[in-house]
Amino acid sequence: MKILILGAGRVGESVAESLVSEQNDITVIDTNPQRLAELQDRFDLRGVVGNGIQPSVLREAGAEDADMLIACAPLDETNLVACKVAQEVFNIPTRIARVRSPEFADGSPLMGKQGFAVDEIICPEESVTNYIRKLIEYPEALQVLEFSQQRVSLIAVRAVEGGPLVHHVISELPQLVPDVPMRIVAIYRSDPLGPDKQITCDGTTRIEAGDEVFVLAANQNIRRVLDAMRQRSNPVKRVIIAGGGRVGLRLARYIAGDCHVKLIEASPQRCEYLTTQLPDKTLVLHGDTTDEDLLEAENVEDTDLFLALTSDDEDNIMSCLLAKRMGAKRVLALINRRAYADLVQGQGTQIDIAISPSQAVIGELLTHVRRGDVVAVYSLRRGAAEALEAIARGDRRSSKVVGRRIEEIPLPPGAQIGAIVRDVQIGESGMRKDVIIPHHDTVIQTDDHVIVFVPKKRMVRQVEKLFQVGATFF
Repeated sequence: MKILILGAGRVGESVAESLVSEQNDITVIDTNPQRLAELQDRFDLRGVVGNGIQPSVLREAGAEDADMLIACAPLDETNLVACKVAQEVFNIPTRIARVRSPEFADGSPLMGKQGFAVDEIICPEESVTNYIRKLIEYPEALQVLEFSQQRVSLIAVRAVEGGPLVHHVISELPQLVPDVPMRIVAIYRSDPLGPDKQITCDGTTRIEAGDEVFVLAANQNIRRVLDAMRQRSNPVKRVIIAGGGRVGLRLARYIAGDCHVKLIEASPQRCEYLTTQLPDKTLVLHGDTTDEDLLEAENVEDTDLFLALTSDDEDNIMSCLLAKRMGAKRVLALINRRAYADLVQGQGTQIDIAISPSQAVIGELLTHVRRGDVVAVYSLRRGAAEALEAIARGDRRSSKVVGRRIEEIPLPPGAQIGAIVRDVQIGESGMRKDVIIPHHDTVIQTDDHVIVFVPKKRMVRQVEKLFQVGATFF
């Protein structure tokens, strides 16, 4: 696929890195020649220097035969205008824009072909906010990723000593947690000599304390799945947010009704603005997020969740380490640099969760790149693995999955079909969607929504081909 990326900032770089690794033809447009030169040195892509809203620059980048434009420049107006030019002048089929302002939303007439002609809006800040909200709802989890209109979730959780499933093999799950259908699709175990090691998941695999376990289950069973892996945490009620930028403000607005929120911001002018945007019960503090005296004065030791959400990675890491040392129960850091995220998160470190804003939106973009009828994608473990939701189309003659048992489907090694969402007839005219945790003999039916875990990104193409309909399907 030929893809143009407008903007070589953190999001643009992360998008380029992810898409280049899938053998797409990538061209990045930016006004900073030095930044482009750095990207060209690191990745197999082409850089074009210029203003991406100018037709001449887009033409030089290859817009006349491009399949997709991803506009992720810093300014909303640049991205919106670029999409309009891409549609009107070059008729680029798919146009995606990074838009921060909530005034421009998916489905708005302004985004239609008569407006800015944007097919999909991405907002890293909104994606990160939604990610954190799920972690507040389920504080035991490392990730909660939803599929099929929130019917199924992939949950990442750290197994701890004392959990009902710890030291048991996977085949014992039905006896240990009866009436809770679930599928463990991956286990990552800490390796002192290097990166976490993926453990093969079959009936004989034993879950050990410290394992990072990925489980698929129906949404109504999330709580019971988490309880099976570790003791239940107290609800998150006291939150300190370090950083009152776009993410900090969005999150404070969302959780103010359910949590007691303190927000620390270094800029006095920004503090004044925050007080006009947040409920009166939200305490806005002017200060340094790495100030030990300030954290002590605000009783950080009583905090259920400390969130470092500034734009400075080093500040976020240091403030989390300090808050954890001072007694905060759980700490989360917003980290843009991938090397830092890999370094600070994991068993044995003091930071519980590290989130990358750019990685949070990669899945939304990959949905448009995937072949076959793929409707949802999540990038896992900082891009190493992936989980996707594909719709099974066709019949047994035209499809490699429809009409076949799970054991007959030639999945790549380690890939697993973890859940199926199926339309079931009720009476003469009613329909309901059932969540099925499949077994080896479960048969895939037409229009099933199939959730697949893929342990290595290079295997994704094999999975996509399975869900592509052959020429015999009419």
